[in-house]
Amino acid sequence: MVLGGSNLVYITFMLGQKSATLQLPLSFIYGIIPFSGLLIIYYEIVCDHSTHQLTQKRLIMEIVSVLILVIAFLVLLGLGVPVAWSLGMSSVLTLLVTVAAFSAITTVAQRMAAGLDTFALLAIPFFIVAGELMNRGGIANRLIALAKAITGRLPGGLLHVNIVAAMLFGAIAGSAVAAASAMGGILGKRMEQEGYPKELGAAVNITSSTTGLIIPPSNVLIVFSLASGGVSVAALFVAGYIPGILVGLLLMAVAAVMVKIKKIPAGESTSFKVLLEKFWKAVPSLFLLIVVIGGIVGGVFTATEASAIAVIYALGLSLFYRELKFKDLPSVLLKSAETTAVVTLLIATSMALSWVMSAEEIPQSISNSLLSLSDNIIVILILINLILLVVGAFMDMTPAVMIFTPIFLPVVTALGIEPVHFGIMMVLNLCIGLCTPPVGSILFIGVGIAQTSIEKVLKPLLPFFGAMIVALILIMLFPEITLWLPRVLDF
Repeated sequence: MVLGGSNLVYITFMLGQKSATLQLPLSFIYGIIPFSGLLIIYYEIVCDHSTHQLTQKRLIMEIVSVLILVIAFLVLLGLGVPVAWSLGMSSVLTLLVTVAAFSAITTVAQRMAAGLDTFALLAIPFFIVAGELMNRGGIANRLIALAKAITGRLPGGLLHVNIVAAMLFGAIAGSAVAAASAMGGILGKRMEQEGYPKELGAAVNITSSTTGLIIPPSNVLIVFSLASGGVSVAALFVAGYIPGILVGLLLMAVAAVMVKIKKIPAGESTSFKVLLEKFWKAVPSLFLLIVVIGGIVGGVFTATEASAIAVIYALGLSLFYRELKFKDLPSVLLKSAETTAVVTLLIATSMALSWVMSAEEIPQSISNSLLSLSDNIIVILILINLILLVVGAFMDMTPAVMIFTPIFLPVVTALGIEPVHFGIMMVLNLCIGLCTPPVGSILFIGVGIAQTSIEKVLKPLLPFFGAMIVALILIMLFPEITLWLPRVLDF
C-alpha cells in the first residue's frame, strides 16, 4: 500500500494535476495514502506491543486484587474481626492496589452511605420491630397452640408442632432468629419433660426456624431484590410459599422417621372442638399475614408500607392480648435497634465490597470462567450451589446475598434462568449455612437455648440437613415449584 501510494504521488506530481475546487495539487491529497500505511506499520510494531503489555498488566492487577480481597477477608475473620468490619476493611485494602489511601477510604465510605440510601431498606427495621413485638406479645404462644392442635396426635407430636409453628411464626415475623428463640424457649423445656432427646429437639428447632426466611414476608428476599437490581419483591414473596412449605414437609417426614427410630410415643389427641377453639384464638395472628401479603400482592401498598402496617397491627394485637405493656416498649425498641444496626452495617459494607468487585471486574471474570466450563444449565447450577453451600458455612446470609448475587445472577440469566427462581434457590441454599458451623448463627442460638453443645447436636442434625438439600435439589431441577404461583398471579 505504501509503494502503491508512492507511485501514485509520483505520477500525479509529474502530471501536475490539481483538485477542481481548491486547486490543490493532487499529490498532497493522495500523499495521505502512504502516510496512513506508515502509521499502520508503526502501530503493528510499537503500539500493539504496548497494548498487549497493558492487557497483561491489567490482568495481573485483577489477580492481585482478588487475592488481596480474599486473603484479607479470611485473615480478618480468622482473627475474630466481626464480619461487617472484615468486609469494609478488605474493601479498602483491595482499592489500595489502584488508588491512594485517602481515596480508598472515602470511596468505601461513600459506597456504604449510597448502599443504604434505598427506600426499600426501610422495610427491614419495621419487620424486625414487628417480629420482636410478636415474640413478646403472646402471638407465638397462640401459633404454637394451633400447631399442637393440628399435629399433636402424631408420634413425636412436639417435633411436628415445632416445625409447623416455626413455619407459621416465621411466615409472620420473617426472622429465623425470632422463630428459633420463640420455639426453643417455649417448646424446649416441654420436650425435655416429655422424654424427647434434647439434641433432637434442638436439631428440629434449628432447621425449621429457617423456613421463615423463605415463606414471606422475608427480610432476606428484600435484600436479594436490592442486590439483584430490582427483582420484584412481591414476586419473590409469592414465589417463596411453595418452596417454604416443601421444606417444612420434608423436615416433618425426617422427624417422623427419627421418632420411629427413637420410639417416641404419640402426643395427646385433640378433638375437633379444641382444634376450632385454638384456630379461632390464632385467627388474629394469622390475619396479619393476610393483611401484609394480601396488600402487597393486591397492589394496595408496597413491601415497605406493609412492614409499617405490620408493626402497628402487631403492637395493637400484643396490647389487646395484655401480654405486652407500654413499659415493655423501650426494651422492645432497643432490642430491635440493636438487630437493625447489625443488619444495616452488614448491608452497607456488603454494598461497598460489591462496588469494589465491580470496579475490579471480578464478577465478569467469574461469570466468564463459569460459562466457559459448560453451557449446561444443570452443571452450572450445581457448581453455583456447591460454592454457595461453602460460602454459607463461613459467611452470614445478608452479606452473602449482597456479594454473590451480582456475581452469579448474570451467569444464570445468560442461561435463561428466571431471577425469581434463582433468588429462592439462593436463599434456601444459604439457609442451610445458617445451621452449619463455624458461622451458623441459628445453630448457636438453637444450641444455646437447648443448653447443649454443637458436637452433640451435629449427629441428629445431619438427617435434617439432608431434607433441606433434597428440597434444594428439587427446586433447582423443577423451576415450576417456584414460578408456578407467581405466574398464576401474573407477577
